[in-house]
Amino acid sequence: MKKNKFALQITAFSLIVIAFVGCDKDFATLESDIINEDNATNFDIDSQRYDIITSTKALGPVQTNGLGLNSLGIYDDIYGRTTSSFVTQLSLSTFDPSFGEEVEIDSVVLTIPYFATVTDVDDDGNFTYELDSVFGNNPINLKIFESNYFIRDFDPNGEFSDTQAYFSNKSASESEQISEAVLEGVELGFIEYNDQGEIVAIDNIIEINNEGYILTEEDNDDEDTEPQVTQRLSPGLRVHLDPTFWQNKILDQEGETVLGSQNNFSEYFRGLYFKAETVDDDGSFLILNAGAQNSNITIYYSSLTTSTSDEANATEQNTLVLNFSPNRINFFENNFNNIPLNDGDDINGDARLYLKGGEGALAKIQLFNGENPDDVPELNAFEIFKNSFVETDADGNFVSPKRLVNEANLVFYVDQEIVNGQGSANGSEPDRIYLYDAENNTPLIDYFLDATNNSLPEFSKFSHLGPLQRVDDEPNGNGIKYKLKVTEHINNLLLRDSTNVELGLAVSLNVNLEEQFNQRQVQDGDNSDLRVPVSSVITPRGTVLHGNNTEDESKRVYLEIYYTEPNN
Repeated sequence: MKKNKFALQITAFSLIVIAFVGCDKDFATLESDIINEDNATNFDIDSQRYDIITSTKALGPVQTNGLGLNSLGIYDDIYGRTTSSFVTQLSLSTFDPSFGEEVEIDSVVLTIPYFATVTDVDDDGNFTYELDSVFGNNPINLKIFESNYFIRDFDPNGEFSDTQAYFSNKSASESEQISEAVLEGVELGFIEYNDQGEIVAIDNIIEINNEGYILTEEDNDDEDTEPQVTQRLSPGLRVHLDPTFWQNKILDQEGETVLGSQNNFSEYFRGLYFKAETVDDDGSFLILNAGAQNSNITIYYSSLTTSTSDEANATEQNTLVLNFSPNRINFFENNFNNIPLNDGDDINGDARLYLKGGEGALAKIQLFNGENPDDVPELNAFEIFKNSFVETDADGNFVSPKRLVNEANLVFYVDQEIVNGQGSANGSEPDRIYLYDAENNTPLIDYFLDATNNSLPEFSKFSHLGPLQRVDDEPNGNGIKYKLKVTEHINNLLLRDSTNVELGLAVSLNVNLEEQFNQRQVQDGDNSDLRVPVSSVITPRGTVLHGNNTEDESKRVYLEIYYTEPNN
């Protein structure tokens, strides 16, 4: 047993020393001067918990243009209801299009696929899909209007190159609102074709399901055979629109300057407004990649063929594609009648942390109780912590280590009494939360050093941003806690004299989105520099965590540091 223990201690500490050699040359000296086969057993691995201050920060309207992804629908949770709609510009796939002679629209199809994964394929080639980022399976009432609001690229009140920010409360600034009347121009009708090919108007109800679309050949002269499959499409929004509007708006403008460039077209056709409403006071919430290449409106039209043919009136079918670009803006309407969101106590901390995506709330975190006033240095918990781990010179700069940090974790417990007490559906809590430097609006160093999968969001940054631990590890089990590894952030504080900055904590749809530091503005009169992570703006989810002042000490948030030090 003694030999095994000795070997394990040697192995463990060797790994620790190797890690620090890559970070700071002083630890190479520590290895050569202290560690050898005769005294390796003189080191102990221990841990210590440190108090932190945590508080809620309620958000004002958040910037929602340039998100990449867009949301649409109705979401109910412990806080209340969020209704999401969006407006988008359109771009032509071809400028100055020539439609030909005797042109006639065959159909107009709007398509926006869901995020979906193929889980099975049967013998007939039919796919089974699993939807991602679709919350709920209740239908929604979708209305689509021609928008009369011109979306600007640049801010006329800013510097020459300042881009225009648009916000979740239908505004371009605190003084410039976008009225619903301007957004709701001509309403586009939804249609279907009967067996005779005639147009039939239908309602605007969108059913949510994980079934894809199978497209078949238009004509089948052989009644004994089934129509041939021409295309299989993944699940998503797919509706036929009344062609009359598109005939007047697009095809009848052939040769006009309005179809000659994107600038002219954006001024002429300012966009579409997608407005979601409930069905029987219920609905679902969709995360959509409206900017994807296969998200578009396609006009299928026929005109006289230009090729040599014996038939004088022969026709051919062509298409014109309109993409949802270059600008899209999301709008959120919140009715938080269950749990109102208010700012917490950022001096003493809160009993509960209320996290909510969209125009919701995030948390502020001060490690080691923040930095105390200079006139009471004996109360500065950060300096006490630092002096117990490293030797510093008169200016407070790192000289040599006293202890080696093996691992540091922030641990947050979910308040299941509140989460479950509000009737939240199992599994509705966010799987991921995102920790960041709130003063510089950047990820922590641990984010960049975490090489775990970055192609699948649910498996990305697993070491640094640990996913929600659920009861019995069931996907829909009640949440227990989040453990976020901040080892390198702590080492930066100790070894590189980094500032003990305030941290931010927010729910996240996809932690990979934070790679580009593209945090969004917040309309906040008290703090115009406030920013919010983009992955938090997109998600509707929310949760409640125990803070530093919770009455349940076993669930109190803490920072725990595992370290190695000489035991003599």
